[in-house]
Amino acid sequence: MAGLSTLILLLCAAKDVMPSSPHWKPTWPSYRVPVILPQSTLNLDKPQFDAEARLEVVSPCGPACHKSSPLPTYEEVKNYLSYETLYANGSLTETEVGIYILSNGGDGSQGKSRTKRQIYGYDSRFSIFGKDFLLNYPFSTSVKLSTGCTGTLVAEKHVLTAAHCIHDGKSYVKGAQKLRVGFLKPKLKDGSKGANITNSAMPEKMKFQWIRVKRTHVPKGWIKGNANDIGMDYDYALLELKKPHKRKFMKIGVSPPARHLPGGRIHFSGYDNDRPGNLVYRFCDVKDETYDLLYQQCDAQPGASGSGVYVRMWKRQNHKWERKIIGIFSGHQWVDMNGTPQDFNVAVRITPLKYAQICYWIKGNYLDCREG
Repeated sequence: MAGLSTLILLLCAAKDVMPSSPHWKPTWPSYRVPVILPQSTLNLDKPQFDAEARLEVVSPCGPACHKSSPLPTYEEVKNYLSYETLYANGSLTETEVGIYILSNGGDGSQGKSRTKRQIYGYDSRFSIFGKDFLLNYPFSTSVKLSTGCTGTLVAEKHVLTAAHCIHDGKSYVKGAQKLRVGFLKPKLKDGSKGANITNSAMPEKMKFQWIRVKRTHVPKGWIKGNANDIGMDYDYALLELKKPHKRKFMKIGVSPPARHLPGGRIHFSGYDNDRPGNLVYRFCDVKDETYDLLYQQCDAQPGASGSGVYVRMWKRQNHKWERKIIGIFSGHQWVDMNGTPQDFNVAVRITPLKYAQICYWIKGNYLDCREG
């Protein structure tokens, strides 16, 4: 019974089937997602903030390992999707959740092949220069975290990023309590000082303006997993800013199977640390996938972790093209494959359950989170 319940939970299907037609447009599926609601909240001791920020994730479990792992039980899924909330004053709470099924189905995602390295031969990344690009959508949705990672604007006051940028699986990282989010903005021409402006070697006199984070949500699947085979699946976090950023943001969406992505490709922009001060854009093919992860050959370096992985597809209801974030770039992953180290670039997929959780964190109302 537990296995059947889990299967229903994990396989929430799209209502629309991708048509086969010479005039077919890659179209966003219409998902009916489950409902995830807080059940109880417990105050925890204040964290120590003694972990070193890591820009790479190490995991002993690769694609074959993930695909052969048994489905978690219903109680395990509830535990993984429960979460900790860290507040700016250092207080910490743990929230247990309930999961309610109003529809069911499956996306049947499968994949093939493996990636090889962080940079695959010719470096295919593009540094984005010029304020006409940097300050316009979609590049303007990419922001920099004070811990060294990247995040993406997903609402008026919310930023989606990787959990390992905040928490190493055992403890919150140094700087997490005073976490800030940096926005690229033009330098003031008159030389006047702006609030929270720091120096940067950006072209066209661009600088970062910083906004403090009010609170941070991290799923327990990451904290308890400690970045191992399960933890990797939950390497995401949501930051709530102390004030609105007033920029256009990118919506989140449930990740379709790789075969339904336009050209089988994904896109993301981040602040790779080998190009300091530059926003770096890239796109590449998805090479393999599990239910929770995308394996790809996007060239990337530490610092890009937490970037929102997005695609552009046709929104039938609105009769227009729309970009949505379907995953979070976790980073460069070393895996022990039968005693031989092998590396991958990995992104965490936004599944129906994760969509329901993140959407509730943003909106605080499950009624606004029923369509993925």
